[in-house]
Amino acid sequence: MRTTRTRRTVIAALGALTVGTMLAGCGSGTPGEAAGDGGGEAGVTTIQFWHRTFTPVENEWYEGIVKKFNESQDEIKVVDTEVPADAWDQKMKAAQAAGKAPDVYTHAGSIQDAVNAGQLHDLDSIVPKDALAEIIDAAKPVSEIDGTFYAYPLLLEPQTVLFWNKDLLDAAGVDSENGPETWDDLMAACAKIQPTLGSGQYCISPAQDAATFAWSSVGQQHNFAGHTALTDDWTAPNIDDDGYRAMMEQYKTLWDEGYMPKQPLAAYVEGKDFGEQKVAFKVSGSWMMSEIGSDYADLLGKTGIGAFPNAEGSDDRTATTLGNFKWVVDAKTKNADAAGEFLSWAIAGDPENVVPFFVDTQFTKVPVRQSVQDAVAESDEAGDAPWSDIIVNEIAPTAIPEPTYPWDVSLAVGTAFESVMKGAASADDAIKTANNAIQTVIDRDGLADKAPKN
Repeated sequence: MRTTRTRRTVIAALGALTVGTMLAGCGSGTPGEAAGDGGGEAGVTTIQFWHRTFTPVENEWYEGIVKKFNESQDEIKVVDTEVPADAWDQKMKAAQAAGKAPDVYTHAGSIQDAVNAGQLHDLDSIVPKDALAEIIDAAKPVSEIDGTFYAYPLLLEPQTVLFWNKDLLDAAGVDSENGPETWDDLMAACAKIQPTLGSGQYCISPAQDAATFAWSSVGQQHNFAGHTALTDDWTAPNIDDDGYRAMMEQYKTLWDEGYMPKQPLAAYVEGKDFGEQKVAFKVSGSWMMSEIGSDYADLLGKTGIGAFPNAEGSDDRTATTLGNFKWVVDAKTKNADAAGEFLSWAIAGDPENVVPFFVDTQFTKVPVRQSVQDAVAESDEAGDAPWSDIIVNEIAPTAIPEPTYPWDVSLAVGTAFESVMKGAASADDAIKTANNAIQTVIDRDGLADKAPKN
């Protein structure tokens, strides 16, 4: 899924490595083999665990949880491999093609394609039922298919959150304690803020390119139109309506009025432009607050956070989508029980194993188990993170899951938004082009036979 992959690339991209070099350095043993067969200690089962390179505190947690598990018993040894985010797809595909995929690995976005391809082991047979039952309802759509669990989520993340600089809003006479509730409110705020800004400063930094629109705007599409890009039966595009046109025109206004920069000052997924106080409003995912806390700590007390503005007449429809990050077990592993035991212990067992993850990431991610939510809320540090309650209890509960239809569908919609915003096409022409592209995907991939049953 482009959401987390793109985000992690921006936050923590490392130098590119060749696939051959990376595969040679995957750690001792071969995924799925016992350590006695792969040069390890006889009688000890070795499993391979791969995860992407994340932020430093997340990387430390991953390293620590593996070490803690290995020290907790002497029958299973987990070999931890951190993979550069920008090399993840290439390395994983190469490993799967060679029959050497890791036993356990992290997974972003929809699991539908992976399940269809037979790449994921079911968890019902290797993870305790009470652990699976703890997964909250909001996380079930990204972890189970037709009643069978194939992934255990570590977290959920609202992908579209509005941040604002209270000082810049105060200077313009705009309410800095409460964010704009509607797009009309946002436009009115920008009209007041713009004259007070200096050179190189802008009212807002939203999504700006086709790929970012593709994944970040799904909730907004639902907010404006009441649905997303396909009909419920996945037989036809569903963007030729007034809701999509109205959303396109709002972004065109931001562009035409100069409320947003013509060239991005920072990626959607990072907070550099906000941290350097170049924008009054910033649109990003909930994770951005952890960047503010670590890199721009002086702005923590000056940063407002809230739900993204609603379209007129949207009622209670959400304007954000829930991103997610999960752990999965490879379908071809020779040690499924050991893999399930590690996964269960690390993220589906004692809440205290994962509390540090949510605390150290500045309370910007949503735990998928109520017991973990409670433990995180009771931590000593929680009192210094008032935004946590907004993310967990105000934004996330109404957010919609990421779409399970192919990425090409989302990209066609994102391309339409970018072209209209920048004046390259009218809304009618952009929608016509997107419709044709989406229909091609529907026909090519036989989506009518893959539509969700519910």
